[in-house]
Amino acid sequence: MAAVATPSTHMATIKPRVSSSRKSFMSSAATFSTDYKVASWKRLASSSYISPRKPFLYSPASEPVKSIKAVTTAMSAANENKPLSGLPVDLRGKRAFIAGVADDNGYGWAIAKSLAAAGAEILVGTWVPALNIFENSLRRGKFDESRILPDGSLMEITKVYPLDAVYDNPADIPEDVKANKRYSGSSKWTVQEVAESVKQDFGSIDILVHSLANGPEVSKPLLETSRNGYLAAISASSYSFVSLLKHFVPIMNPGGASISLTYIASERIIPGYGGGMSSAKAALESDTLVLAFEAGRKHRIRVNTISAGPLRSRAAKAIGFIDMMIDYSLENAPLQKELTAEEVGNTAAFLASPLASAITGTVVYVDNGLNAMGVGVDSPIFENLDIPKEK
Repeated sequence: MAAVATPSTHMATIKPRVSSSRKSFMSSAATFSTDYKVASWKRLASSSYISPRKPFLYSPASEPVKSIKAVTTAMSAANENKPLSGLPVDLRGKRAFIAGVADDNGYGWAIAKSLAAAGAEILVGTWVPALNIFENSLRRGKFDESRILPDGSLMEITKVYPLDAVYDNPADIPEDVKANKRYSGSSKWTVQEVAESVKQDFGSIDILVHSLANGPEVSKPLLETSRNGYLAAISASSYSFVSLLKHFVPIMNPGGASISLTYIASERIIPGYGGGMSSAKAALESDTLVLAFEAGRKHRIRVNTISAGPLRSRAAKAIGFIDMMIDYSLENAPLQKELTAEEVGNTAAFLASPLASAITGTVVYVDNGLNAMGVGVDSPIFENLDIPKEK
């Protein structure tokens, strides 16, 4: 990571709205990018990697959509000795392990970037069959544009570990998986082994992120889902978080934070999100409450989950209807704009920071407010109502 001399990023009058009740309806730091003006960057410089050199702008591949102005401010060098007007999002000296990063356009990658922008050291765990492609893409510079931090430097990933969070230890690995050529050449990739390797390499971590989900029968309605498919979804998408925390919490420093990703299908009906995945997300949220109590009491570790809105990631596209969900959100959410991965990443950076030191056992909604809606206002039933729309 590039070393800089001025103070860390400061958030000006940011008031995160966090629900403390699971019964609130839901949707799966500082804000470093949405619609910055270049002139603003020329006036700002900070050690959280915001400088006038090169603004980081989000450019979705889809059609242009409206975006909000960034709310992050940074202290200029000239004002560094004046009293702070905001609060620091400073993760310098912290180390994060993000499980489930296999490309550069998902939530896991965005969380890694926001944590890195706040100063954290980044370690990632990548699904074994995707490991070679991911490492080769990093090595060849394919991800360099996506690695750009707000100061123009590139996010550094200190180490990439092979990981398959479906297996807790070597004894759990079936013979057919051991013989699978996609796993050949990799070793020590079960959850227990990865935690042991991180301990041997670095001693401890401060932040654990679970960005994993898989449902082999996700396209099937629940009534048509097999027992094996249902249990596979629970294992990969929910219990994997329990296993990760179980094996990593002994090497997490007190005061650390663990974060997972969930989705509104945990308690609302989302047709097409099948195969037991809605059940897996519900289990993940329930486990968040219990883990927050146990990890908090025993290890002083906070446990939260982010319920993020739809994103055009490669993983989401596999479900087959992500474009429809994004369009639905644009029409019906209180904030009529497309959600960016950065907004979820920045929320994770906040939750991992000392600013969230009293927040645990919580589902945090980052979905433009869609979780608050009880009806779809784009329905023809409401065509005669004077429903406000963003101009």
